[in-house]
Amino acid sequence: MEFHADFLYRQDANFRREEGVRPAQDRIRVHRANRFDICHLAVRVNAGIGSAGTGDVHIMIEKLLKNLLELPLNRPKARLNLPAMELRAVVCESQLEVPHSIGYSMCLGVRAMPGVTATIITLNEEERIAEAIASLSCCDEVIVVDAGSTDRTRDIARARGARVVEQPWQGYSKQKNFAADQASNEWIFSIDADERVSAELAAEIVQWKQSFEAGAQQEKAWSVPRRVFYLGQWINHSGWYPDRKVRLYDRRHCRWEGDFVHEWVNVNGVTGKLRGDLLHFPYRDWNDQAARIERYTALAAQAARSSGRKGNILKLALAPPLSFIKAFFFRAGFLDGWRGLAIAYMGAVYVFKREFRMLLTNAKM
Repeated sequence: MEFHADFLYRQDANFRREEGVRPAQDRIRVHRANRFDICHLAVRVNAGIGSAGTGDVHIMIEKLLKNLLELPLNRPKARLNLPAMELRAVVCESQLEVPHSIGYSMCLGVRAMPGVTATIITLNEEERIAEAIASLSCCDEVIVVDAGSTDRTRDIARARGARVVEQPWQGYSKQKNFAADQASNEWIFSIDADERVSAELAAEIVQWKQSFEAGAQQEKAWSVPRRVFYLGQWINHSGWYPDRKVRLYDRRHCRWEGDFVHEWVNVNGVTGKLRGDLLHFPYRDWNDQAARIERYTALAAQAARSSGRKGNILKLALAPPLSFIKAFFFRAGFLDGWRGLAIAYMGAVYVFKREFRMLLTNAKM
């Protein structure tokens, strides 16, 4: 929601400004801008002008505004001129007369939709970044923070309307916090380049924006269920669904944490739950999954070393088969067929390599 006037602030649902007017010979303006852009939003505007020290008299306006709404104040009677639209109540001319000074105020009488900025961190994602951005129609701004791609990632993102910021790689959580800091809005919707916003989730976010009420909003973040597309099929079990992740959050109350891998959003407040799925396409193929396991287990071992955690041979022997049993049997991976078997197997491989790397790290210390 854009307000092109310096006396209105973005996202303030109940903004109020009052200014006293000096005698007419003093050349001042009641407000420094006489127009603002409501965009394509149905808005009720309350405006009141009265003698100094008296209560406001309100004009109620409710209409779908598609053009500029001009609110000039003309002297000497400081009459509030309004474009032709539906008025619920009209003040008489005498109530707009100014003896020596007036109190002028204006507020938005309905919930102003909060702006939402989508953030994506990238490195060589030319094959996937376009579809990720295209799925973000529910957001007001898209920021791509690129860590030095050598392919066409940045060009494609700009062509899709995203604002691209280049930032050397600092780690997952720091990179995502940096992306949030670049946003024009306080509410952030963070996705990865291999994720897509489903039509249901996009509609739900729009509905949330329309029903947003500043000051009455208890939730500081919202989690979304993430559905994974794996080897040609959507996965409904195996511990991979609903796999809720906090992705929509107020950056004033939330920060990403986790130095190396498996970052998460630390929420200072209440977390709500959205129902629409965030669609995840994590692996291009089997080899891509194996390569990621190598990279992530190396990062996990590095994180364990930084936190003082040590591997042990008993965990190396027992944790992988327990991981397989948990995913395939206890989390109903068998209902996903042979893909569930593959998920359980690769999960066990991940645990084995992580624990093995931790033991190697201990041996080198």
